[in-house]
Amino acid sequence: MTYSGNAAGALNAYSQVAIQAGVGVASPHRLIQMLLEAALEKIAAAKGLMANGKIPEKCEQLTTATAIVEGLRVSLDKNAGGEITANLESLYDYIERQLTLANSNNDVSILDEVTHLLRPIKEAWDAIPQDVQDAHRPSSGG
Repeated sequence: MTYSGNAAGALNAYSQVAIQAGVGVASPHRLIQMLLEAALEKIAAAKGLMANGKIPEKCEQLTTATAIVEGLRVSLDKNAGGEITANLESLYDYIERQLTLANSNNDVSILDEVTHLLRPIKEAWDAIPQDVQDAHRPSSGG
């Protein structure tokens, strides 16, 4: 799976989330991990808010989760990723639509489905060995 170097959409979505101050120094690999983690956290928060009838807050959480997933989708490097990238793009598109549906219908089961789709992607990124991460890290020039 490859993501384009210009991940403005994903970074913009991440800046809205503001999970950590270390975004500026994070590797591209770490940024993807953080974005996936943030999306999962927003979905989990939305489930709790939905259960407690806090609709405006639920909407905010799901809007942010959707923006993160959209950022991940538009940041995919379509030239380098081949079939995996095409499959991820379709999956992210589906997840975005499902998040919108869950938001409008207050449907926890859809949020569970989306969580079950995103979690293995996050786990796959977490399992990438450090030497592979380092091999794909942009050089700092100098």
